[in-house]
Amino acid sequence: MNVVIMAGGKGTRITSVASDIPKPMILIDGKPVLEHEIECLRKQGFTDIILTVSHLGNVIMDYFQDGSKFGVHIEYYFEKEPLGNAGALFKIKDKLTEDFLLLNADAMFDVDFNRFVDFHKRHNAFVTLFTHPNSHPYDSGLIISNEYNQVEKWLAKEDERPMYYKNRVNAGLHVISPEVLNQVIYTQKIDLDRQLLKPLAGTKKMYCYDSPEYVKDMGTPERYYAVCEDFKAGRVQSKNLSNKQKAIFLDRDGTINKYVGFLREVEQFELLPNTSEAIKKINNSGYLAIVVTNQPVVARGEVTFEQLDQIHNKMETLLGKDGAYLDGIYFCPHHPHKGFEGEIPELKVECECRKPKPGMLLQAAKDFNIDLSKSWMIGDSDNDILAGENAGCFTARVTEKDSLYDIVERIL
Repeated sequence: MNVVIMAGGKGTRITSVASDIPKPMILIDGKPVLEHEIECLRKQGFTDIILTVSHLGNVIMDYFQDGSKFGVHIEYYFEKEPLGNAGALFKIKDKLTEDFLLLNADAMFDVDFNRFVDFHKRHNAFVTLFTHPNSHPYDSGLIISNEYNQVEKWLAKEDERPMYYKNRVNAGLHVISPEVLNQVIYTQKIDLDRQLLKPLAGTKKMYCYDSPEYVKDMGTPERYYAVCEDFKAGRVQSKNLSNKQKAIFLDRDGTINKYVGFLREVEQFELLPNTSEAIKKINNSGYLAIVVTNQPVVARGEVTFEQLDQIHNKMETLLGKDGAYLDGIYFCPHHPHKGFEGEIPELKVECECRKPKPGMLLQAAKDFNIDLSKSWMIGDSDNDILAGENAGCFTARVTEKDSLYDIVERIL
């Protein structure tokens, strides 16, 4: 599979770090960020690379040449005049006869690309976006999908957004069908997001691939220095899903938010004190933060799936405003006791996901390659503790004297 890396950015917001070299050549631990990207690709068998360059492009071309000394084959397209971040794709589309990876050259990443591409192929997608939560969704573009991971809405930064939303952001990594380039666009400068990808929202042709793996841009000095620190601490490489992950599983009601009995209305959801700080500690530790919650109110007919989504969107929105995020949310909608007015019969079943059974933890372990023996389950009930024990995790219980923040601080 061909890989196209867009390496033409000027990096105007990061000139205080380096003003005399192109942004993709800024050093992380002694190597250009673009070299780190190429190494990640080569290790996974992606060796046919096209670099689109413009601003100080000769610096990139002189350094990488034909790619042979880096174990890859590199071709170049040099933009003599600015074409936008997607215009060069139309100039090289004759070389793109099959689905291709499209990446930005100014992001630090270490992801399992084979897993990403496999998802794209299994869904027979036109375009697949690599999506993830981040610590600042309030000023990021948002991707909204349906239950099949098909993108329904693409909300750019300037677009109006709902009050509560899922923390899902486009990371700038894509698998794209060459058919995307068959359309006719009359502007010389072409914007990838707004002119090519955003119009595909709602067509059921574009999918999002959610992953907690490390992808961060270095658009500002602050983000650059954060990436350098993450690399030195080993957080960049360890998040690749080909490596075993560690997780801290979190109950919801009474652990993250105030316990109100059966929570049925989005207005009832309120974060407990210091919850965001606790989850930020998890985010910065290398552990995944994953919610696993029993929600029998769905089986009881008291809350619809859509209403539950709204409650969880509020949780993600409130956390995001505080700079915290969840890597996954798993819920059990079932309840075993039948014969009540208004219940949903098909959900009144004995299942394997309702805590104290470990089904939700086992599914998360499969999805994210988690080593359960090195993971924790934190909750406020016997069922939470038993679920963690049944999954083979360490466990800790939230009490009036021992908050989620207290427990996380001890673990980490």
